[in-house]
Amino acid sequence: MNYDVLIEKAQEAMENAYVKYSNFKVGAALLTRSGKVYTGCNVENSSFGATICAERVAFTKAISEGEREFEAIAVASSLKGFTYPCGICRQFMSEWGLDIKLITKSGDEVRVHTIGELLPEAFVEF
Repeated sequence: MNYDVLIEKAQEAMENAYVKYSNFKVGAALLTRSGKVYTGCNVENSSFGATICAERVAFTKAISEGEREFEAIAVASSLKGFTYPCGICRQFMSEWGLDIKLITKSGDEVRVHTIGELLPEAFVEF
């Protein structure tokens, strides 16, 4: 799948974000090895700890549908510049493979990293 299409799906998902407290919208689009795309947006909560990030929403949707192998995830946000996953999301995603590609865009520039690059010395049990 073209990265631009995945980024576009992440941007569309971002519009559904529930950001009552931070006003920071994030969307994610997760590409499985089977070719399906699952999207997610961040959902905030007044207790903050119960907030869930867009990346984990996309992953849990896919996992709950039986997916276990992933190719790439695109992340978009309402901020200018590149958007990267938080530490919890990086650790969560590492469970499913350090070779998963993370795609983020700012203006016309697209950056692609692996989860392993974003989480060196990851705590994983393989």
